[in-house]
Amino acid sequence: MVRNKFFKYFIIIVSILAPIVSFYLWQIFYTANLNTEKDRDFYLLIPSKSARFETVIDSLKANKMVNNEMYFRFLSKVLKYPDHVKPGRYRIKPNTGNYEVIKALRSGNQAAVKLTFNNVRLKQDLVEKIGNKFEFDSTEFKRMLNDPAVCQFYGFTPETILCMFLPNTYEVYWNTTPQKLMGRMKSEYDKFWTNDRKAKAKAVGLSPVEVITLASIVEAETKKKDEKPRVAGVYLNRLAISEPLRADPTVIYAIGDFGIKRLLHHQLLYKSPYNTYINTGLPPGPINLPEPSSIDAVLNREKHDYLYFCASPKLNGYHIFAVTYEEHLRNAKLYQEALNQLGIKK
Repeated sequence: MVRNKFFKYFIIIVSILAPIVSFYLWQIFYTANLNTEKDRDFYLLIPSKSARFETVIDSLKANKMVNNEMYFRFLSKVLKYPDHVKPGRYRIKPNTGNYEVIKALRSGNQAAVKLTFNNVRLKQDLVEKIGNKFEFDSTEFKRMLNDPAVCQFYGFTPETILCMFLPNTYEVYWNTTPQKLMGRMKSEYDKFWTNDRKAKAKAVGLSPVEVITLASIVEAETKKKDEKPRVAGVYLNRLAISEPLRADPTVIYAIGDFGIKRLLHHQLLYKSPYNTYINTGLPPGPINLPEPSSIDAVLNREKHDYLYFCASPKLNGYHIFAVTYEEHLRNAKLYQEALNQLGIKK
C-alpha cells in the first residue's frame, strides 16, 4: 500500500515537473536569446590568439548580444563548447536561440568574408581593398607583394605579382593568413589558366603574364566589351612588327596622375620603363588588374590590319581605327577638336 501510494505521488510530481523542466529546457535551447534587439546580422569575431570561452562571453556582452548570460553559459557547458572554442568570424542572425549559435561556434562553421577585387591599379589599391577585412595586418600582405623571394615562389616578380589577382568576388575566412590568401589567389590563377587559354596565349606569342599585362592596357583603353578584341588586335599587330605600343594609359601610369584626360607632348617623353612611347614591347608588368573579359579579348583578338586608333570625336567611349599613320592623324585631329570645344586642356 505504502509503496503504491509513493509511486502514485511520484507519478504526480513527475507529471507536474516534466512540463516545467521541458519548458525551461526549451527556453535554454531554442528561445531567442542572442541578437534580439536588432534587425540585422551580427558578426562575432574570435581572434586566433585569444580563442577562449570568456573572450566570447566578453564580446557578446560588450555588443549587447546576449539576453540571458546564465542560459548561454549553461548550455555551452552542456555542449562542451568552452573546450572547443575556434577562432573565426561567425554570423548571429536576429533572434537566434542558444543551441543554434553554440552549435555553429563549436563546429567552427564560419561566415566567410566576401572579398572583391576591382578597379585596382597599384599594389596599394589592392592592400586597401583588403584593409581591415581580415584578422591579419595588411602591412604584412603589402610586404609580401614587394618581396622578390615571395613573388618568385609563386612564379612572379614584384612587377608582375598583381597578375595573380584576378578580379572577382571570393569567399575567404576572416582568420586566414597572408600566406594562405596568396596561396588561394595562386590556386584561382591556375584554375583560370585552362589548357585552352594557355594554347591561345601561345598562339598569339605571349605568356600568361604577358597576356594579362597587355590586357591591362586594353582595359585602360576601353570599357566597351565589344571593342576590346579589336583594340587587342591593334597592339598585337604592333608587337608583331616591333613597333612601340604608344599606349597613353602606360604614360599616365608611369606619371602616376590618374586624373589626366589629355596627355601633352612633353609627358609622352616621361622616362619610365612603363612608358610605351619610348620603349618597345610590353611594360614590366600590368598597369591595373584587368577584368577576365579583357584577358579573353587578348586571347581572342580580332584579326585585322589596324595599327592605330584614337578616341571617337563623339566621345561615346568608342574609338576610330586606322591602318595608316596619315589616316590616324586625321582621326586624332577630329578628337582633339572635340576636346578643344569642351575646354579640356589636360
